[in-house]
Amino acid sequence: MRGKLLAAFGAAGLLWATPVFAQDIPLKGGNFWNVTEITIDDGHFGDYADFLASQYRKIQQFSKSKGWIKNYYILSNVNKRANEPDLFLVTITDHVTTPVEDESREKELNAYLASDSRQQDAQSGVRAKFRHLGGSSLLQELVFKH
Repeated sequence: MRGKLLAAFGAAGLLWATPVFAQDIPLKGGNFWNVTEITIDDGHFGDYADFLASQYRKIQQFSKSKGWIKNYYILSNVNKRANEPDLFLVTITDHVTTPVEDESREKELNAYLASDSRQQDAQSGVRAKFRHLGGSSLLQELVFKH
């Protein structure tokens, strides 16, 4: 019985062991890039730009000042093809947050905005009349070890 138990622990250990070849790879994980696709109805780019320049910017600058994000970008899809988004909203962080961090940050952000999650959800609903959220990707930057 003891031998089977040790064999099981040994096999489980192999699941988390780093393969020898992986130790030779000259790349390691870096920052995380969260990319959200945004499509805007014709005639409403100015409306969404107003939101980005006010509320969105305020939230991102606050998040950056708290060290929650490293940076953020608004990228325009210049040569847009059919069914592609107009904009990509990018935030860069050094780690993926935990549910506890998310809850703590939400409380702090709500206090800063003098708002609550329901009010912010309602405001998002107003923008949803002309702004459509597409897919979202979480990418991790790979950086050279040396």
